[in-house]
Amino acid sequence: MKVHFKDYELLDGSKKRLVERVGDGSIIKRFDMTPVPKQPEDIVCPHFLELKWATGCPYDCAWCYLKGTLRMLPYKTEPKFKDLGKIMTHVDEFLRSDSPPEILNSGEIADSLMGEHLKLPFSEFIVSMFEGTKHKVLFLTKSNNVKVLADLYEWNLNNPINSIIISWSLNADLVARRWEKGAPRLKDRIEAARKVAEAGYEVRIRIDPIIPGFVTEYRGLIDQLLDNLTPSRITLGSLRGLQSTINAATDKSWVPYLSEKSDWGLRVPFSTRLIMYSAIIGHLRDTYGYRGPIALCKETHATWDKLRFMLGMRPEECLCNCVP
Repeated sequence: MKVHFKDYELLDGSKKRLVERVGDGSIIKRFDMTPVPKQPEDIVCPHFLELKWATGCPYDCAWCYLKGTLRMLPYKTEPKFKDLGKIMTHVDEFLRSDSPPEILNSGEIADSLMGEHLKLPFSEFIVSMFEGTKHKVLFLTKSNNVKVLADLYEWNLNNPINSIIISWSLNADLVARRWEKGAPRLKDRIEAARKVAEAGYEVRIRIDPIIPGFVTEYRGLIDQLLDNLTPSRITLGSLRGLQSTINAATDKSWVPYLSEKSDWGLRVPFSTRLIMYSAIIGHLRDTYGYRGPIALCKETHATWDKLRFMLGMRPEECLCNCVP
């Protein structure tokens, strides 16, 4: 087993020696599919480490890109869990390397909490490896099953868990009911996030994908969210669809919202995205006085440039969901 390093160009133009992969990269690998932006239409996406402990998701959202990414598998997005021994070997090798502090994203190709029902829940397994190290694990989820996480905190009151960041993927209630039919209701996701935040974990929020025509509903989402908790950061993303995702989707009723070509598939038109983002950021900043980082997910350099004053950061300063 070997940890492979590579000199990566960062968003600010500097270079840094970072982990590229551990071993064959089947467990730990850097997500670097988006080049560092040079042109206005290039996508801004910091290169982060994936922890590929499983694949799939049980929630069957209409626009789920896993349907295109995992399209060659017989059951597509049905959850599949990798061997814990292999995960342990790869993670241990990473932790013993001289890598600078990193966040490993466990929710890029799976829902991070979809294995909480297992005999050894993934959260319990992975915390035991990361606790006390300089690295952290990011959970990205739509789940409301946080019992194991709450219990983990209770067991560690004298040594609070600070190696886990939990991020909830949220959408406006009406949007979620229509296109995220298998996922827990918005109120249940927010209640789970509230419980975890009160237990002492860092909680982030990702509102993605934002759909045109539902501005009032997204303001309602913000009202419901901030009435219950204040996340450490919020990341916004608009609807987009790789051709492979569109081809694999059974419910294509969301596709007509997409008309603009980009390096990340079809998108909502640029002017419409600016209107949606401005309305949501304005509600967060002006109505609630939210001063935490607000970033954009896989958005163009041009979009960042237009919204940089509302966001309070430039793309090279990006504090989005997946980075420290």
